[in-house]
Amino acid sequence: MKNDRGEREETVVAHRADSFTEAVVIRGLLESAGIASPPLTRTDPYPLSNPPAEFPGAEILVRESEVEDARRIIAEYLSAAETQPPGSGEDSSPKSQD
Repeated sequence: MKNDRGEREETVVAHRADSFTEAVVIRGLLESAGIASPPLTRTDPYPLSNPPAEFPGAEILVRESEVEDARRIIAEYLSAAETQPPGSGEDSSPKSQD
C-alpha cells in the first residue's frame, strides 16, 4: 500500500474482526480518522454483500506506520461498545422537559 508520499509501505493487521458488521464499522472509524485500510474483499474469502452465516472473520489491515494509532482507535471503540448497552446512545434517551 502506498503512503502519502507515494512510497510503498507494508500493511499489517491492526485487528481481526469477528463479524462482517464489526469489520465495516471499524474500517469506517479508521477512514474517518484519516487511516486508510484496504477493502475487506482483498483478504475476505467471501467478497459478497451478505457474508455467509459462518463468517470466518476479517483482518483489518493498515499501513505499518499507522498501526499504533489504528489500534488505539479500535481499542477506544471496543471499550465504549462494551460499556454501553445496545440502544443507550445519546439520541435514544428521552429528553426531560424542565
